[in-house]
Amino acid sequence: MSGAPGENQTPATKAPGWALWLPLLLFAGFVGLVMVGLYRPASREVKSAMVGKPLPEFTLKQAVPDRPALSHTDMIGGKPRLLNIFASWCVPCAAEAPQLEALRRQGVEIDGVAIRDKTDDLKGFLARNGNPYARIGSDEVSAIQFAVGSSGVPESFVIDARGIIRYQHIGDITAEQVPMILARLKEAEQ
Repeated sequence: MSGAPGENQTPATKAPGWALWLPLLLFAGFVGLVMVGLYRPASREVKSAMVGKPLPEFTLKQAVPDRPALSHTDMIGGKPRLLNIFASWCVPCAAEAPQLEALRRQGVEIDGVAIRDKTDDLKGFLARNGNPYARIGSDEVSAIQFAVGSSGVPESFVIDARGIIRYQHIGDITAEQVPMILARLKEAEQ
C-alpha cells in the first residue's frame, strides 16, 4: 500500500506549446482566405451551355394583340437578332426598357418572350415602358425560358441568322452595356 501522498500517481501531461497557438493560426488562415476572396472575387460571367448551339424549336402564341406570335423559325434568316426574356412583374425588366429602345432605334431587331404573364399586365407594362419588340410570344410555363438556358428575367440572347445562340446576357442590359451588345450582334454577322 502506499503511504505517502503522491506515490504511484501519474504526472499530469502538459500539452505541447504549439497546441496553444493552433486555434489562433487556424483563425488567421480563415481570415486570410476571406480577405483574398473579398479583394479578388471570382468571375461573375456565367458560361452558358447553349452558346454555340441552335435555338431550340418552339412556337409560342401571341402575347399581346398588336404584336405577332413568336416561333424559332422567326429567328432564322436575315440579320442577327436579340431574343429578350422578360415579364411585366419584373422590376429589372422595366429598368432595361430604355436600353432595349435604344438598341431598337439603332436597327436591332428584338423579339420578346413573356414569362408567366397575362395579356392585360403585359399591355400595361409595354404602355408604361415602351415596346421595342417586333414579336412577343407568351411562355406561360417557362418552357422556352428553360430550354434556352435562362434561369431568370431579364435575360437576352444574340441569335445569328442561322438560328445559333451566339451570346447570353444575364440580367438587365445597362446603358454602359449597349455598345457591347451591339458589338456582339456585329460579331454574329460573320
